[in-house]
Amino acid sequence: MNCNDIGKLICQLRKEKDMTQKQIADLMNISDKTVSKWERGLGCPDVSLLPELSQILGVNIEEILSGKLAINETVGGNMKKLNLFVCPQCNNLITTTGDANISCCGKRLEALAAAKANENHLLNIEPVEDELYVSSSHEMKKEHYISFVAYVTGDKVFIVKQYPEWNMQFRFYKVGHGKLYFHCSNHGLFYQLI
Repeated sequence: MNCNDIGKLICQLRKEKDMTQKQIADLMNISDKTVSKWERGLGCPDVSLLPELSQILGVNIEEILSGKLAINETVGGNMKKLNLFVCPQCNNLITTTGDANISCCGKRLEALAAAKANENHLLNIEPVEDELYVSSSHEMKKEHYISFVAYVTGDKVFIVKQYPEWNMQFRFYKVGHGKLYFHCSNHGLFYQLI
């Protein structure tokens, strides 16, 4: 933990928000001299102040403590590089088209790695005019179900959220070759080629 780097980052982020040291200090119920001290690298924020400072500056606590922002490379529009994240606590689904630090329910999430669907997790896909009818005999109980299905082509993603006790059936408009990703609550992410 380098106080100089942390101070420079706090100063940069404060200026990006078009805020004064006094405005930050007033929001946090501290003196503007304290914020000035941080920005000059003469001290670091107390651990108890980091959540509030993080909220005000709009960055993660981890980034404040590292003293730098991790900037991703600009990613082209290829959706085949889509990353899928599922929170094990609340089943929230998050997608990115590039590297990202994702967290939910207070825990950092890792992008899911998709396995090729086996016979226990194979979806039935039937063409019906210009659509694909997707169904499955997979059980759909609270303790074991398919939580979402995503049809991914080179430039498009269509996601259908699924819930326990629902019948696993729906339609997608077919828009070319791609992959059908689906997430089993017990066994992880699978894919099938279309």
